[in-house]
Amino acid sequence: MSGSERSPRLIERYRQELQVRHYARRTVSTYTQWIRRFLRFHRLRHPRDMGSDEVNTFLSHLATTEQVSASTQNQALAAVLFLYRELLGQPLALDSVVRARTRKRLPVVLSVAEVRAVREQLEGSPALVVGLLYGSGLRLMEALRLRVKDIDIGRRELCVRDGKGGKDRLTLLPQSLIPALEQHLIDVRQVHQRDLEVGWGRVLMPYALGRKYPNAEREWGWQWVFPQQHRWTDTSNGCQGRHHLDPSVVQKSVKRAVAAAGIAKAASCHTFRHSFATHLLERGQDIRTIQELLGHKDVSTTMIYTHVLNSGPLGVRSPADID
Repeated sequence: MSGSERSPRLIERYRQELQVRHYARRTVSTYTQWIRRFLRFHRLRHPRDMGSDEVNTFLSHLATTEQVSASTQNQALAAVLFLYRELLGQPLALDSVVRARTRKRLPVVLSVAEVRAVREQLEGSPALVVGLLYGSGLRLMEALRLRVKDIDIGRRELCVRDGKGGKDRLTLLPQSLIPALEQHLIDVRQVHQRDLEVGWGRVLMPYALGRKYPNAEREWGWQWVFPQQHRWTDTSNGCQGRHHLDPSVVQKSVKRAVAAAGIAKAASCHTFRHSFATHLLERGQDIRTIQELLGHKDVSTTMIYTHVLNSGPLGVRSPADID
């Protein structure tokens, strides 16, 4: 049997193994793409017929020929290691891999005035999403995956479920966003009610909760805070529902808003999370608290924001500015 005939079965087993271990949906998709690239690079040979030499060659090719970043090469390495160690049970020796250079980058941070200028160019759901990225320190996908039950307006809290590293955390809900958020939820609920009236109104449930609570997929609390405009159809059963807003919608809106605001910085959606942390530090907020709000595992990750404070690198004032 040829490698091309065996690969789809292997890929499906690989995906299932990742899902069994509760890897995020996007991680499953990304890792699967890397395995496909690895197999195509070696002309669809079966991984059992290859080993450390072929893996080293592929990873070195990424670094030397394709000149990918260190993080991209590490991602490919993680995908291939999972295949050999967890699925095939084969050890690998990776001593001869040419590693991509690691470059230490400072985060792009906007000033308070620049954040305001960009937000003034936004409207609709993207404006509210960006408000949460900056006001609550969320990652883009954390904001888009918010469900109605994750928002506690009375306590001014947001609960991020299954964030990076599979962790839940609480963060703050800005008072300034509450009026717009309340009106947005009223509009979303009306759309959901209309969907229910025509027999739809379903939402994807995490893990096996859809089987455990078969009616929960129609309940208001489980609906996405930022649903898509159009319903999607599940090809397996013909049912329709709404997925959350696609990240590209917000990303494109932010790109246009940054240009319209006349800002030359390479700002993206993630820039607002960086700005959230930096501006809190500038106001004297304890770095451990910021670490908790951001969901960082180690405070050393949060410390990067001390390098971009308005008072200069490492918070030091230039002697030229001292009277």
